[in-house]
Amino acid sequence: MFPNVEVRHLHAVVVLAEEMNFTRAAHRLNVTQPALSKQITELEEQYGLHLFNREKGRLIELTESGQIFVEEASAALSHAERAIQLARATQEGCDRVLTVGHSPHCDQSWISTVVTIRLPLYPKLRVRLMGQFPIELVRSVAVGELNFALVTAPLLNADIIAVPFAQAPLYAALPENHPAVKNETLGLRDLANDEWILFPKRLHPIVYDAIIAAARRDGITPKCTHDAVTTEQTIHLVSEQVGVGIVTKPNAFDSRPKNVVLRPFSDSSLRFETCVIMRKGDDSRLTNQFVRTLLRKFKLPPQAGGQMELSLSA
Repeated sequence: MFPNVEVRHLHAVVVLAEEMNFTRAAHRLNVTQPALSKQITELEEQYGLHLFNREKGRLIELTESGQIFVEEASAALSHAERAIQLARATQEGCDRVLTVGHSPHCDQSWISTVVTIRLPLYPKLRVRLMGQFPIELVRSVAVGELNFALVTAPLLNADIIAVPFAQAPLYAALPENHPAVKNETLGLRDLANDEWILFPKRLHPIVYDAIIAAARRDGITPKCTHDAVTTEQTIHLVSEQVGVGIVTKPNAFDSRPKNVVLRPFSDSSLRFETCVIMRKGDDSRLTNQFVRTLLRKFKLPPQAGGQMELSLSA
């Protein structure tokens, strides 16, 4: 699919597309910013591609060809990593490997539940966790790269079935001197005079659109918005007095800076269902049994709401 393209180039483009910032991407890749810029330029020039739109040296967005490239590059990297992991697991004596997706916004207790599950029929089962952004998780499940995934407000398609197992509210991340800190719960009106820090729409379109729709209902037009890819990045920017953040629950509230306070929103439209998602028609005995057991851990029947019809009888 990518003749003569080095893996480092694929990885560089994918990380830069996630961060849309050369400094942050270079830090993640453990290279210098000039070295990263050179990799991207080499790739674009060698194959005659235009992957990123720029304005005054700043990345604005992926081009249409860039979006296709990133999607396929992510899949190629995922397949390569999966091949290595499966081969290594077989070599180490594992009978089967179950690949489970989760997002950076996933509550750590959900992951803890996954890794504690034991299936008598698969005593040597290895669970492999794969972190991706929500929109990537749906695609990875649909094409079979993941056995299943835990996703908040998944953007579903005809190849996916889902069952909700938890409610995930949004939180405001506020500087400790913000007037709204005194409130136990907040509305978006409490943030009307602030600059907002949000994750990009391309990473979580349903949640992003819900925030904007709720703001419009309240007659609010944010005076300025900043992008941050993860909750941790948002909280850091809040601690630096850049603005107020709107985030999902961080994995560890206690790790936030002491000058940042978190408050949940009271608006029910800013609460989202987290789902187990599977590929429609997946008749894998292992996947179905594992998902059933997981749903029981959350005290949910395996066919809750009629949304997920598992292939095997309980």
